[in-house]
Amino acid sequence: MADLPNCPICTMPDPLLAADGYECATCGHEWLAAPDDGLDDIRDANGNLLADGDAVSIIKDLKTDGKAGGIKVGTKIKSIRLVPGDHEIEARVDGRQLLIRAAFVKKA
Repeated sequence: MADLPNCPICTMPDPLLAADGYECATCGHEWLAAPDDGLDDIRDANGNLLADGDAVSIIKDLKTDGKAGGIKVGTKIKSIRLVPGDHEIEARVDGRQLLIRAAFVKKA
């Protein structure tokens, strides 16, 4: 049997499968199945598969808003987090939280 989620209201681990989601057998709460998060296959500039927590290096100078200088080529970023959208990587660079496109990084 597949791992079924707990009820978000009463936290009981006994949901029933419904047509488009789940229904709690204990409290009767209905909720939709978890939507696809859009993080299926995010790859770096070299085609390597990226995952949360990976370390990457910047392959192109990137300009940023608000602070002169931007991010230089070769800057290493530790512990990236993958997010859905057109800028797939969320990371902390020089004390700033930034969103970066996967096409501008390579896996370190």
